[in-house]
Amino acid sequence: MKVGIIGGGLAGLAAAYRLCQRGLQVHLLEAGPDLGGLVGTFEIGGGRIEQFYHHIFSNDTAIIALLDELGLADRLDWRQSKVGIFYDDRVYDFVTPLDLLRFTPISLIDRLRLGLVGLRLRRQKNWQPYEAITAKEWIIKHAGQRNYDVVWGPLLRGKFGQRADDVSMAWFWSKIHLRFASRKGGAGQKEQLGYLMGSFGLLIDALAKRIRAMGGVLETGRPVQRVVVEDGRAVALEAGGGKGKRIACDAVLATVPNQTFLGLAPQLPEDYATKLEAVQYQWALCLVLALKRSLSPIYWMNISDRSIPFLALIEHTNFIERSHYGGLHVAYLSNYLDEASPLLQMGIDELCDLYFPHLKRINPQFSQEWVADRWLFRGPFAQPIIATHYSQAIPEHRTPIEGLYLANMSQIYPEDRGQNYSIRLGEEVAAMLAADLE
Repeated sequence: MKVGIIGGGLAGLAAAYRLCQRGLQVHLLEAGPDLGGLVGTFEIGGGRIEQFYHHIFSNDTAIIALLDELGLADRLDWRQSKVGIFYDDRVYDFVTPLDLLRFTPISLIDRLRLGLVGLRLRRQKNWQPYEAITAKEWIIKHAGQRNYDVVWGPLLRGKFGQRADDVSMAWFWSKIHLRFASRKGGAGQKEQLGYLMGSFGLLIDALAKRIRAMGGVLETGRPVQRVVVEDGRAVALEAGGGKGKRIACDAVLATVPNQTFLGLAPQLPEDYATKLEAVQYQWALCLVLALKRSLSPIYWMNISDRSIPFLALIEHTNFIERSHYGGLHVAYLSNYLDEASPLLQMGIDELCDLYFPHLKRINPQFSQEWVADRWLFRGPFAQPIIATHYSQAIPEHRTPIEGLYLANMSQIYPEDRGQNYSIRLGEEVAAMLAADLE
């Protein structure tokens, strides 16, 4: 039995790996030049690094188990992270309860409320009570308007733009609960994050090698043009480039965004297509800088100032030693944007002209002379907008067309999208598909 897979990101590769292990033939087609999707890598100073910043948490069990299975567990290094928040032209540490008590932009009462709310969300194990209310409503009610205005509101707006007010509290709960659940020893313990030394590109390489060793076919630079449906069943893929335009399949698994999937399978019935169309996305935009000097001692700096045109400053070399990157300091300036945002249309020179004056607010000594090199990466459909009652709008993995399946980040819920959940999703849908074929 042969399975065609559309998309070579982590979900597609994880599914291909598990299907091959079950003895099925796999033919995966990736439109881009490389495998990995949002886990794509490049080089800085001779060291391999991700185009979009990555780390994992200690409770990311799917990726930890897979790394162990692939013989990469010894490359996974656990480090303390240092988180900060930039507000009113000042950087505040934001890691421990003591840091919270020192966060003077909010009153002592609001600091206590913020800490109690965090503790409550960490202990709550059920997301369902939060699905019918927005994060904004819940935060203002339980943490107060000031905490929303200073801490959480700017971050929600930075990530979800004009749709920030619509984001479900279930999504916000997952961010708080899952993140702090990864701390061993309770809420006062510093956060431990995992990084694959040599980059998470090693995971992509290892998966591809195992899949090919089991007879799987992985092709890059081959965009799928259409899912061929005959008598209500998916029977083939039509693809551009390469040899053989039509690839016969007994089942097809698509791991592409909803909008892309709709274009490949216009035969999908209206009610299912409506679910696909209902999910809206933000794009990711990352400006990566290789610097001669460090911007700050913080690894992950949330920007709680709407006048600054980026959401976060992630200085990777405050987490992983700069000796891995030719002695250079590596910083990501991160944004999540609506597809119509003018920032997505800017070239790297124009974007640097916009961003750099604000880096001087974070570090007044910053100069363009610090910049040894720079890169700009855009990630379409990188963040689904999780509105209230989202569970009722998730498209099913088994589509109404027999033999046609969907596994993409719009179906990860209530957790936020990420490597761990993409792997888990790919594995689960692979098991479902294989069981149906059997």
